[in-house]
Amino acid sequence: MIKTLEKSARTEDEAIALALKELGMDRDDVSVEIVERAKSGFLGIGASPAVIRVSYEVPDEVAKPAPKAEKPAAPAPAAKAPKAPAAPQAAVAPVDEPAEYAQIRQFLTGLLERMGVTAEMEFSPRENGGVNVSLSGNGMGAIIGRRGETLDAIQHLTNYVVNRGNEKHMHISVDAECYRSKREESLTRLAEKMAEKAIKYKRSMALEPMNSYERHVIHTALQNYPGVTTSSTGVEPNRRVVVSYVKPEQPDNKPKSREWA
Repeated sequence: MIKTLEKSARTEDEAIALALKELGMDRDDVSVEIVERAKSGFLGIGASPAVIRVSYEVPDEVAKPAPKAEKPAAPAPAAKAPKAPAAPQAAVAPVDEPAEYAQIRQFLTGLLERMGVTAEMEFSPRENGGVNVSLSGNGMGAIIGRRGETLDAIQHLTNYVVNRGNEKHMHISVDAECYRSKREESLTRLAEKMAEKAIKYKRSMALEPMNSYERHVIHTALQNYPGVTTSSTGVEPNRRVVVSYVKPEQPDNKPKSREWA
């Protein structure tokens, strides 16, 4: 369920900071909409604060049953042994599933069962000969983790186990509820925004620390962006992308010598 919160302050950044502090969330956990930009006015006359609206997702609340009228107590029935909780049931694999898909399904099913999560799995071929695995179901938040860290760990383990001992390496991409595509869109927008700032202020802009996958998305998004270049600096886990302004080359206006026959 999506909820919103509005805050006002002297500047947009201050209003966003107030909203994040009240919600106890990070900037990546919310989306921000500028409702009204701050106006400085003339000599303080006509000034108005900035107003922002943040949207954030909260788990759906389970509806509670209405209280029932009290009834006279009935005689207590004979005590029965408590039933053991049902174990998560793995999705049934198709009969004609390829052997490599079956191996991936077997490993992921066992791993997710240990995490207490049951997920539906969909497989599709990658352009480079690898495999895309899409997970869906309840509890995907635990699978994704903070900024996709748990999902990255699951993908790394899956690639290691399935490719162990094989001469030909097969890249396996594991996604949950289309998180990776949504994250790539968000990172691409961030990259373009930082590139615009670098060009506007004619200086380098450093992004927050990112993992290798997210840094690759930033580099790819700006590889053909005119006026900027990208590089990585620092060491893991604090390695980050720097977007640098590139001064355009000045045209050569010197007169060219003429050759006479």
